[in-house]
Amino acid sequence: MPPIPVPASICRALSLSSDPSKSTLSTSGLGSGFTTTGRIHALVPSGVSSSSAGGRNREGGPEEDGEEERLYFVKTLNDGQAARDMFHGEFESLNAIADIVPGICPRALAWGSLDDDDDDDGNGKGKSKGFFLATQYLDLGSGRSRLSSGSSSSLSTRLGKLHTTPAPLDLKTGQRRFGFPVPTFCGDTRQPNRFHASWADFYANERLMMILLECERRNGKEPSLRQLVERTVRLAVPALLADGHLGYDKDGHGTDIIPVVVHGDLWSGNAGRGRIVGHGGRSSNHERKQADRANEDEDEDGIADVVYDPSACYAHSEYELGIMRMFGGFGSAFFDAYHQIVPKTEPVDEYNDRGKLYELYHYLNHHAIFGGGGYRSEAVSIMQMLFKKYGREGSSSK
Repeated sequence: MPPIPVPASICRALSLSSDPSKSTLSTSGLGSGFTTTGRIHALVPSGVSSSSAGGRNREGGPEEDGEEERLYFVKTLNDGQAARDMFHGEFESLNAIADIVPGICPRALAWGSLDDDDDDDGNGKGKSKGFFLATQYLDLGSGRSRLSSGSSSSLSTRLGKLHTTPAPLDLKTGQRRFGFPVPTFCGDTRQPNRFHASWADFYANERLMMILLECERRNGKEPSLRQLVERTVRLAVPALLADGHLGYDKDGHGTDIIPVVVHGDLWSGNAGRGRIVGHGGRSSNHERKQADRANEDEDEDGIADVVYDPSACYAHSEYELGIMRMFGGFGSAFFDAYHQIVPKTEPVDEYNDRGKLYELYHYLNHHAIFGGGGYRSEAVSIMQMLFKKYGREGSSSK
C-alpha cells in the first residue's frame, strides 16, 4: 500500500508539516490485533525540535543544515470512547515505564482525536469516533535477544529495575496505592484500575471480579463460573495475598509489599530486541546513557531488549510474571537472572501458587475475548487446584 498523507490532527500534535511531500504515513509491513498501525516519515528542518522524536539526514549521516528525516509509530482506532480510553491508557503506561527505565520502551509523544474539528476537551466530551496514539519509533528485529544475559540491556536487568522501583505516590492521598491513574486495556478488555490500599482488594475487585463481569457480558451468564470465581475471591485471594501475610515468612518476619509499575501484558509477543530511533538514526547518546550507563555488553548502535504495548498498573511485581509463564517464551535462565535482582516474595513456598492465581486473570480475559472452552477449562483447573490448598471456609492465611 503506497504512503498516504498524515492526518492534520497528528501533524499538529507532533508539530509536523501537513504537506504530503514532507510527511507521509505508511502501513506496509505493520499490523496489530485490535488497532491499525503505521509509520510516519517526516522531513523537518535540521535542528528543529519536534515532540522529543529524533531524526537523521536524508543520507543517514550526522545532522547538518537542511532537512532531516524523522520516524514515528502511530496507532489509530475508530471506536469512540473505547478508542479514546485505550490510547490514553497506553500513553500513560508507556511513559510510566519509560520514566523509570529509559529506553526499555518507546516514549508516547501524543494522543488525541483524529477529527481535526473535534471539540474533545480531554474529558471524553467530544464527538470524535477516531483517535490516535503517536510514539517514538521502535526498530525491532535487531539482533539476538539477551533476555537473561545479566547485561544492562537484557530484559531481566531492565525489568528488575522497573520492579524494584516504588510506584509514584497517589496525588490524592500522598500514599503508594495499587491501581493506576487512568483505565488501561488488556487486549480489548477495559481495566478501570481504581485505587486500593490493599493489593488483595485490588486483585480481587479490579481483576478477578471485573473480568468475571466481562465474561458474562460477552459470553452470557455462567452460574458455575461465577461460583468458582467468587469462591476464589473469598478464599484463595486472601489466603495468598492478604495484608500481613504476603511479604512475610512463616515466622512472621518481613514487610508489606510496595506497589511497583508493571507492564501488565508482557507475553513474549510484547517483548523483543531493537532500538528506539533517535537523533542521527540511532538512540540518542543521552537516552542510552540514562538507560544503560554505556555498559560494555550493549551493542554499539543502542540495541537492547525492549517491551511495548503495555497495560500498566501499580501492582505486586509477581503479577507481571503470570502471563509471562502462561504463554512461555521466557525460559528458566531468564527467571533465574530476574530473581537475582527481584527476590521471590515471602512466603516463598507459595510463589508457584501465587503465579497460578495471577495466570487465572489472563485465562479468564482470554475466555472473555475469544470465547470457546479452552481458556475457560484452564481457568477452572487453576481454581480447582487452588481450592485444594486454600479453599476451606474459615481457613486462615497465617
